[in-house]
This record gives sequence, structure tokens and C-alpha cells, in this order.
Amino acid sequence: MAVDPLIELRDVNKHFGELHVLRDINLTVGKGEVVVVIGPSGSGKSTLCRAINRLEPIGSGEIKLDGRLLAREGKDLARLRAEVGMVFQSFNLFAHKTVLQNVSLGQIKVRGRKKAEADRRSLELLDRVGLASQAPKYPAQLSGGQQQRVAIARALAMDPKALLFDEPTSALDPEMINEVLEVMRQLARDGMTMVVVTHEMGFARSAANRVVFMADGAVVEDRSPEEFFTAPRSDRAKDFLSKILTH
Repeated sequence: MAVDPLIELRDVNKHFGELHVLRDINLTVGKGEVVVVIGPSGSGKSTLCRAINRLEPIGSGEIKLDGRLLAREGKDLARLRAEVGMVFQSFNLFAHKTVLQNVSLGQIKVRGRKKAEADRRSLELLDRVGLASQAPKYPAQLSGGQQQRVAIARALAMDPKALLFDEPTSALDPEMINEVLEVMRQLARDGMTMVVVTHEMGFARSAANRVVFMADGAVVEDRSPEEFFTAPRSDRAKDFLSKILTH
């Protein structure tokens, strides 16, 4: 059990029609922990990630952030979304705004910062992800890897308590994947609480405190990377690893 829990899911269930996509999920993520969620397609990984900040409503159970139950709607939900940053596989940047404007917008609208203050913070964060020189450009002028790093800077600009990553490298060309993972590794070293849904097993091994393996909407294993990759307990995990680690 994590010493100081930041994200807590208790008996969380979710259906899409007849399909039971999350089955009695119990998961605790401690402050400063990096939890990597892996598993076969359709195992509920992305739904779990999206449920944590209520992009996906749940059917039953409860989710707490920093000891508080998640609000279902309204201003409290907007506040929550500012506290839990989300990085998607498809960047979701505004095409008609510059890189700098993309990173500053949420700070001005949600955090109520003055433009000059927001822009100063944005430039600091763009520098942190190696993109300060790209601030005046538009997303279309950037590579996919650069756009994803802008999306990470934008999420960080809200000063979140935790960051959720939903397959952040799956839309990228292979040579761009590492530049994004390196930024994520640095965040992990800096103590950012992260929940990362990914197929990148190298990242899971090197940066995760815990690996959560999901299958059929349930958490099958929740262990240290060392234990999981060297001696998985379940047949589902053994089968999954044998398929991905031999390619």
C-alpha cells in the first residue's frame, strides 16, 4: 500500500452496454509514484485512465483524489481536471494557435493567470521539454514528437497533482518515441505522480514503481517491474509477455 495515497479507486465498475469494461477495480497510486498500466487491447486500460479524471463516467464504486471524492459535474469537476493533467495519444493541440498560446490558454482560462505570467510559465515549461525555440510556431510546423512534448508542457502548466498518459507514443513514428519517453522519464525522476497506459515495456521497466497488468477489464497483477517482468504470476501475464517480448 502506498504511504500517502493521491489517487484511490475502490470497487470501480463500468459498462458500455452489455460490455463490462472495468470490473471491480481497486487501485491506489501514492504521491510521487509512477504506475504503468499494460495489457492486451480491449483490457480496459484507456477506460481506466479516462475514468480517473471523469472523462469516462463510472457505473459504480468511488474514485478519490487526494482524499476527496471526485465530483460528477460542474465547477468542482473543472477544478479536478486542472489537478489531474491528461496527455492523449492524439496531442489535441489547437491548430490555429501558436505553441505558446496552446500552453498558456488553460492557465489564463482555468487558473486565472494574467497573460504575461502565463506566457512566462509556458516558456519555462517549453524549455523543460526542449522546445523553447518552437514557441512562436504552429502545431502543424512541428513533428509528432514535438507536438506531444508541447501537450506535456500544456498539462504541466496547470500545476497538476498527477499526470495521466493514455498511450502517449502510439501515434508517433518510432524515431520520435524516445524523445517523448525521455521527457516522461525526467518527470518521473522529478517526483511527478504519473499513471501511464503504454505499450513501451522499456519505459515500464526503467521508470515505473509499479506495473499494473489488466485483462478483461480487471487488474490481474500489480507488482514491481522487476517482479512482473522476471516472474509473472498469472497465465494471462505470462502469455502476454511471451508475445511482446519475443518480437
